[in-house]
Amino acid sequence: MKKSKTCVLAFLLVMWMSVPVFAMGQHQKVTLRVTDAGIQSVLQEIKRQTNLNFVYSPEQIDALPRVNLNVRGESVNNVLQGIFKDTGLEYLFESESIIIRKSQAPQAPESKEIKGKIVDEKGNPLPGVTVMIKGTGMGVVTDAEGKYSLQLPGTQDVRLLFTFIGMKPQEVAYAGQKEVNVTMHEEATQIDEVVITGYQTVDRRKSTSSVTTVKMEDLNIPGVSSIDQMLQGRVPDLIMMNNSGEVGVVPKLRIRGTSTLIGNREPLWVLDGIIMQDPVDIPAADLNDPDYVNRIGNAIAGINPQDIERIDVLKDAAATALYGTRAANGVIVVTTKKGRVGRPVVSYNLSTTLRQRPSYNDRAINVMNSKERVQFSRELAAQHYQFPSDISMIGYEGLLSKLYNHELTDEQFQKEVERIETVNTDWFGLLAQNSVSHSHTISISGGSSDATYYASVGYTRDNDVIKDDHNERYTATINLNANLTHWMRASINMSGNVSSRRYYQQDLAPIDYAYKTTRTLPAFDEDGEYYFFSKRLDNQRFYNYNILNELENSSYDQRGSGLNMTANLQFSLTHWLNASAIVSYQTSSTTQEGWWGEKTYHVATLRGTEYGILPEPQHDGTDAYGRPIKVGGTSQLPYGGELSYNQSGNNAYTVRLQADANHTFGKSKQHNISGSAGFEMSSTQGNGYMRTERGYYKDRGKSFVKDIDPELFPVYARWVLENPAKQTDSKNNTVSGYISLSYSFQNYFTLNANARVDGSNAFGDQSNDKFLPIWSASANWNVSELAGLREAKWLDFLRLKASFGYQGNMLPDQSPVMIISKEPINSYFGENVASVSRYPNPKLKWETTSSYNLGGELGLFKRALMVEAEYWWKHTEDAFLDKKIASMNGVPNHSYKVNQGNIDNHGFNVSLTVLPIQTKDWYWSVSTSISKTFNKLKSKPEANLYEYSNFLDGSALVQGMPVGTFYSYKFMGLSPVDGGPIFDDYADNPEVLRGLSKYDTYTRVLTPSGRREPTMSGNVNTTLRWKNIRLSGNFAYSLGNKIRLFALYTAASDATLKANEIRPENNVHKDYLNRWQKPGDERHTDIPAIIGNGHPSSDLYYRHWSDKYSGSVQPLCASAWSMYDYSDKRVISGNYLKCTNLSLTYEFKENILKKLRLSRLDLTLSGSNLFTVCSKKLNGQTPTQGGFATIQMSERPMYTFGLNVSF
Repeated sequence: MKKSKTCVLAFLLVMWMSVPVFAMGQHQKVTLRVTDAGIQSVLQEIKRQTNLNFVYSPEQIDALPRVNLNVRGESVNNVLQGIFKDTGLEYLFESESIIIRKSQAPQAPESKEIKGKIVDEKGNPLPGVTVMIKGTGMGVVTDAEGKYSLQLPGTQDVRLLFTFIGMKPQEVAYAGQKEVNVTMHEEATQIDEVVITGYQTVDRRKSTSSVTTVKMEDLNIPGVSSIDQMLQGRVPDLIMMNNSGEVGVVPKLRIRGTSTLIGNREPLWVLDGIIMQDPVDIPAADLNDPDYVNRIGNAIAGINPQDIERIDVLKDAAATALYGTRAANGVIVVTTKKGRVGRPVVSYNLSTTLRQRPSYNDRAINVMNSKERVQFSRELAAQHYQFPSDISMIGYEGLLSKLYNHELTDEQFQKEVERIETVNTDWFGLLAQNSVSHSHTISISGGSSDATYYASVGYTRDNDVIKDDHNERYTATINLNANLTHWMRASINMSGNVSSRRYYQQDLAPIDYAYKTTRTLPAFDEDGEYYFFSKRLDNQRFYNYNILNELENSSYDQRGSGLNMTANLQFSLTHWLNASAIVSYQTSSTTQEGWWGEKTYHVATLRGTEYGILPEPQHDGTDAYGRPIKVGGTSQLPYGGELSYNQSGNNAYTVRLQADANHTFGKSKQHNISGSAGFEMSSTQGNGYMRTERGYYKDRGKSFVKDIDPELFPVYARWVLENPAKQTDSKNNTVSGYISLSYSFQNYFTLNANARVDGSNAFGDQSNDKFLPIWSASANWNVSELAGLREAKWLDFLRLKASFGYQGNMLPDQSPVMIISKEPINSYFGENVASVSRYPNPKLKWETTSSYNLGGELGLFKRALMVEAEYWWKHTEDAFLDKKIASMNGVPNHSYKVNQGNIDNHGFNVSLTVLPIQTKDWYWSVSTSISKTFNKLKSKPEANLYEYSNFLDGSALVQGMPVGTFYSYKFMGLSPVDGGPIFDDYADNPEVLRGLSKYDTYTRVLTPSGRREPTMSGNVNTTLRWKNIRLSGNFAYSLGNKIRLFALYTAASDATLKANEIRPENNVHKDYLNRWQKPGDERHTDIPAIIGNGHPSSDLYYRHWSDKYSGSVQPLCASAWSMYDYSDKRVISGNYLKCTNLSLTYEFKENILKKLRLSRLDLTLSGSNLFTVCSKKLNGQTPTQGGFATIQMSERPMYTFGLNVSF
């Protein structure tokens, strides 16, 4: 009942705001105290206090005598009566305008009447437009439907002037027509010529900082449901990395390099001036890991892109300093849509998207078919390859075993081999499908000059190509703005979302399975039932496995909800001083449930028996010598399945008080001083609950098994005791003060300074550690305003800017004091116990970043050519690093956080926009940008902090190298004797490595291969319009990173097989068709031979020489096969050019819209991720994923139909 009342109240509020509100202007009260004042200045003061607009002829008003007024709380009507008494002028109230004209004679001269309708670019009526006869005081304003009627004087050369706030003025000559209808266009300065930082809105001509602004209509990609997915290549200095093509996966974003080593490197998201919080606190180590796939979501995952008006990306210190901590990574400011003056406009947006599933015919799927896989096994058998003794008896190897055991005759064997050569199980077809997704948004917008509103509801269903995987989201938004008095304005923004996601259990990895599993293995038996094979758990235990059965009897569900509310009161204290008070509240809740059913392989391994076979309870028995022992009871899950439950919630509060001043002075108003000062308090609270339960029956009322006897199943009972539920909570309070000051001399130049002080409960016992001053200084010079250039018609603008700033960052999981966690009673001791939750780290300081920025902007030939270029440099000191300490200290992971890192980042960006054609019917624009980032670690990390695996995957930090540099073994070629790989690994001179630290050893033996993150990125965008048909194309490119090919020979998660344990259930990469097989092959191939355990050279490649020097020489590798997979021979360029989106839009003409009674109707066809141009050496491997982890799905081609309609 309470919820329904709230909905009704919200509905009534929206309906009330949709009715045009015209105040009775003549009854509004004003207070005036002026001496010897001109009438125009008096009218301006009345307008400031009442928001009434005056329409008059300046010549008539200037001819009136000056006046003295001293009135308090007097009505506007009475004040005007006194002013215009006996002046020969009269005034007329027309809605929100007052028309001042000559007093009319009783008999008006003969005149003509003209009518018309005023609409905006989308065909929506515009009420309140002032329609004037140029050169006279005659005029009217349009009504609620945008219509007007005006009596014209009987004079020649009548010209009508149309004006409206936020629109470009228009002038139309009267030529006898009965109707003059006008379409008004938005003033460019309202959108394109301002910068929104969240704290301020700045005229772009006076902006001194590095900010890139993108309107949502230019950024939107049909079929994409999250704004972060649309940013690739669209913003200079912003690099987007997406290592999975699954729906809902959050990309990694980097703005101007890496400013922290182990802290969070993601930019800050800001929604309408308020910092957004992630729904789940994900450790920085995971977010920074290039192989981590974030399926949980980020701060703006619940925001509907259809509700967004624009994006402003703040990149340098001058732009981000006001945000304090974490702003060193950059800030992305999202501004949502607001209501506009006019009648209610209802809009509906629809997009329907077809995603194309992966296929074995794709260029990226370079694995063997059934016939090739059987031939590969046949060749191994002919070479007397020693297969493992515990392999699953399937495929060619299984048939061969049956032949040797006389279970098959030669004829039957040959027939069965021929059969499995044609099986070609389409795992991609079984595990994936072409999917159809759809998204719907309905919005309403309108209002009057006193109040505006925007409200929307949205629904999105993203179906992934992996069967049964999907994202579902409901969103609602309402933005209200109202002028409560002439000196106070209020706005309320509310947005909420409810989402649900379903993924597979990560242990299953369907795409990885389809890539690595032999196609000779059937999915179904002859009766159409699931075909199970015995999958190895260890040398003695095998359990039935079928990937389709696993997916059917398991799931991973995520449910989330979020609510954001912001209230803003703005006060106009004087004509130069304003103030605002903002209160914001955010709350989110996320629940994750992972389920394994009793029919799954996962549960069978815990139960210890196949499905349908009860585990043996513990009972008395005897050993091989007849001695009494306990037998059975080893099952970890006797009955049912397993349910893991993880619930997390976040609550955040922000209170901000801010004063804004803007004062212009001087004889010709050439000086301007503006500034803001504010105080901000924020608090973020998080809580979590985690529990794993066993004995769960999802299909039986979601119930749990009761009364499992712990004496019969002691292993299960011990697991229950050792895995209790875990509850967590956290709190972070921040207090901040900030100030921003700017001085401008006309439009020639602007000087700006920003400062902020942050205090946090996360740092230091000493006051100088608790508070960090953050500041910036910047300047802007409008060269085009100089005399001689200002009059040049070919030069639109030429601006130069420079900035310097000082910022900081913190780690949220550190504390200056020890934090003790109180725990319940210990059954063994019979006492309450406690443990150390956080070890004290009182000397830890803020890591600080200094940054410089130089930039310029140039516009020529009425903006037919625009160029923007910037160079920047950032230096981070006292960066956080891990430091190894002795295990006797008892600190988890034997490491401590210290301030010992120094990082340098610098780079440049260049953007170019060309408008070759701009006519009434034709429009063509081409824009491109390029960004380059240089990164280097200046400090040397701990000598024994990293293992060789960290160097191989790029997680080790190396002095003088970019962050994310990965290393490789030095490949020298193949042995001409046996085809094994040969490396430059100091085998001939091991004494050189004796006694060296891990750091010195691995940087000497290994060679740097390159960065995992790209160093250059950019885009090429073009739009061609002919009348009402628009064609757009977006292309993104990425340069400078290196890719390691998927492993061939090792048993890592990314490998298809292990050279000494080739198993029949595994598929094989087609590269093996070109492997070394006889002496001389080394001259034309670099793919090593298959050398099994029975091979004479086996010991040369399965052990490394460094094993013999254990203790004096650091271990260098696991085997020669892993060295080959992690060698420089398997490293290639990750450069690519991708077709991000191609779209064709048809906008219906006005005559058709009138017949349909619509104000707008657009139809769009688009394609995304249509093709990628990359290195041929990738052999089909996607350039966005390196061979370091589980194979993920590539970004899939999408085809979308879109509909936009407004009523």
